[in-house]
Amino acid sequence: MDRQELAARLQAACRIQGHFVLRSGQVADVYFDKYLFEADPTLLAAVAEHCAPLVPPGTEVLAGLELGGVPLATAMSLRTGLPQVLVRKQPKAYGTAKLAEGTDIAARRVLVVEDVVTTGGQVVASTDELRSRGALVASVLCVIDRRPAGGPDKLAAAGLSLISLFRAEDLGGA
Repeated sequence: MDRQELAARLQAACRIQGHFVLRSGQVADVYFDKYLFEADPTLLAAVAEHCAPLVPPGTEVLAGLELGGVPLATAMSLRTGLPQVLVRKQPKAYGTAKLAEGTDIAARRVLVVEDVVTTGGQVVASTDELRSRGALVASVLCVIDRRPAGGPDKLAAAGLSLISLFRAEDLGGA
């Protein structure tokens, strides 16, 4: 599936119009229900195929953020052969009490993987936690970047570059 066809399929599968309150608290009339493409094996495989070449050289570990980044990081791990960690929003309070489940991240170059980025708030919080555990994080890869152009850039302020497969405008909405 080429990039243009993938954009059309994602738009058809997950772009919804209505009245939505986003995680950031912002209100939007267009919503991208990423679970509708993440639960579709054909679309998820195509997304991973298109994301794999965007992984920065030298990346050692993929970090899928709870919840939407987990299936993406898993599909990308299968595609690239890179190990992954599954990153919780909060460390679990039982058992091993880990924040990042999977391979060791200390002193390793980690790429954070997320589905949709609107403000980057959760990405920055999760990256801070990964860095506090020794991960070397410089980049984030997302499927849909819906950040407003010219707005505040929390990711840049946190020393992160964003690599996106699509901008919201590519899929018919902001």
